[in-house]
Amino acid sequence: MFDFDTEADSAIGHIHSQRPARSGTLVRLVGMRLEARGIMAPVGACCEVVGHGGNRIEAEVVGFADKTIFLMPFSEPVGIGPGAQVRVLSESGHAFLGDALLGRVIDAQGEPLDGKPKPECTTKLSLLGLPINPMERGPIDRVLDVGVRAINGLLTLGRGQRVGLVAGSGVGKSVLLGMLTRFTKADIVVIGLVGERGREVQAFINETLGPEGLAKSVVIAAPANVSPVLRLKAAHLTHVIAEHFRDQGKDVLMLVDSLTRVAHAQREIGLAIGEPPTSKGYPPSVFALLPNLIERAGVGRHGHGSITAIYTVLAEGDDGNDPIVDIARASLDGQVMLSRKLADAAHYPAIDLNGSISRVMQNLLAPADLKIANRFRRLWSLYQQNVDLIQVGAYQAGSNPEIDQAIVLRETMEKFLCQEMHAGVDESVTRADLRSLLEQ
Repeated sequence: MFDFDTEADSAIGHIHSQRPARSGTLVRLVGMRLEARGIMAPVGACCEVVGHGGNRIEAEVVGFADKTIFLMPFSEPVGIGPGAQVRVLSESGHAFLGDALLGRVIDAQGEPLDGKPKPECTTKLSLLGLPINPMERGPIDRVLDVGVRAINGLLTLGRGQRVGLVAGSGVGKSVLLGMLTRFTKADIVVIGLVGERGREVQAFINETLGPEGLAKSVVIAAPANVSPVLRLKAAHLTHVIAEHFRDQGKDVLMLVDSLTRVAHAQREIGLAIGEPPTSKGYPPSVFALLPNLIERAGVGRHGHGSITAIYTVLAEGDDGNDPIVDIARASLDGQVMLSRKLADAAHYPAIDLNGSISRVMQNLLAPADLKIANRFRRLWSLYQQNVDLIQVGAYQAGSNPEIDQAIVLRETMEKFLCQEMHAGVDESVTRADLRSLLEQ
């Protein structure tokens, strides 16, 4: 699937008045960082390292200092030693894209993981994609039916919106992600499983997607045990595939699990090449990468197709002020927060309305529907704020009419927010249920 551009960069050749050196020698290995001299290659170039015993590994150029280039290998550098030959395979990474990708499971380099032949695609694009002028983007003005009652009714999403699914470990992110995958009404689903446990890849495909869901999906998998360069490449590949289908006028649902693991991959690379660590050890390149990735999603030029992106974000130690949670919250069009307290009470999906928001909801709903949704959220929030007083009998009925109503409706509201993982609910049905509930 990947195509390597083997032509020398004419600009570099002009500067040095001769063809740049296409091979060099490995001089040092520090952790996962290889250092080579005698070779000229730009950042992002793919190289091959050949050991004395014939062992070969691929590596990507991730930095340089003076006449030394830094490479990060795609696999363990076993059998590679001082003096190993390094040669350039490509100046940059591209991908071949097309409808043949539908129904397939591929790795970060575009190679099949499902035992089938390599997809035959003809459209060639750079992994970094092409930026869209923000003035050319269409508006987010169409509701996206995700089949999850709590989101459809109270956190309404639009086609082309970018949303974070924020939670600590073991709170139900993967289950909710599976529900969104099965129930969301989209033309194409592109799923990037980046840096997660390897066993979850097959479970997600077999149990969550199923044959029907896989038929309209493309799955890119780069589990935690692969090189950080490949994990980062998988994130870029996920985005460029989604961009390809969006530019065909299709409404694409893109799921990335998880944005935090993408940040971890960039942190490993940045620290390996000597970037200074900042907040929680993340180097500056992490905080430049994430907004660039997120901005690749959204509505296409003049409303031509859309990428609705849902990124899972791991709040390490349930810390809502984690730097990755912070930058995701600032860059995305909303977030769905999951609560461990609700999960412990078997309330699924464990969506915490108090910390969740959809920033485009007011542009998507009629004023009457928006008023009903806000009314529900207020009553639910009032009950949660006064639950201790209510449970110990310290609250006097009649003290606050809104709290009185919240107490009466609490059980009904809880039933509305809970949903079986295999049962989708249409957006129109959700609206009717919401109106009926508040008319009691």
